[in-house]
Amino acid sequence: MQAHLIRQRTRGLLQALAGTQSLIDNRPVRQDSAPSYLRAWLANPLKFGAVAPSGPALAALITSEIYADDGPILELGPGKGVLTRALLARGVPEGELILIEQRADFVRLLRKRFPAAHVESMDADQLERLAPLFRDDGVGAVISGLPLLNMPPTKVRAILAAAFGQLRPGGAFYQFTYMPRCPVSQKTLQRLGLKADRIGRAMWNIPPAAVYRITRAV
Repeated sequence: MQAHLIRQRTRGLLQALAGTQSLIDNRPVRQDSAPSYLRAWLANPLKFGAVAPSGPALAALITSEIYADDGPILELGPGKGVLTRALLARGVPEGELILIEQRADFVRLLRKRFPAAHVESMDADQLERLAPLFRDDGVGAVISGLPLLNMPPTKVRAILAAAFGQLRPGGAFYQFTYMPRCPVSQKTLQRLGLKADRIGRAMWNIPPAAVYRITRAV
C-alpha cells in the first residue's frame, strides 16, 4: 500500500523530470539515464533512495574528501555509476574501485562502463566474501548510495558492521540522504561505536540532499 501511494503521488513529477531539461547542467535528460532510472523507481520505490540519479552537485560533495591515493575505495549501490565517475574525477584509479551492486542490469552496465573496476553482484552486508580484493590495511573510504532509510535496523547494522570491518583506521563511510537528519539512527551508531557528522548539502540536486560522514567514535 505504501509503495502504491508513493507511485501515485509522484508519477506526474517523474514524467516532468523525464521530459524536461536538467536544472543542474541545462542539458536534456539523457534517454539512457533518467527515464530508465525513473521506471525502475516506479516499479519498486522502496528499494531506491532517489527518484532520479544523483546529480553533479551531490556527486561532487560526497566524494569531496576522497583523494587519489586513498584507494581502494568501496562503493555500495553504485547504480549506473554517477558517483563512480566522480571518484574517477577525484583521481582514484579505476582499478582501485570495488563496486557492490545487487541489480543484475546495473551490474552488467557497470562492468561495461568501468572494465578495470571490481564489480561484484552481491548484498552489501556480505563484504567478508571479498577479502581477497582488499589490501591488508583495508579500504580507504566507503561511498554509499544505498537507501538505508528503507531498510530495517538489523539490515543497516549488518551493512555498517561489514563496511567498517573492511575500513582502515581513520577511514570514513559517506552516506547521502534527502531527509533532514542522518539516515542511521543514533541508537545504531552508539551500538556500533560510530558517530556521524554532516559535511554539507547539495541544494541543486533533485531533490536536495545532505551528505554524512560516519566514522568510528574512538
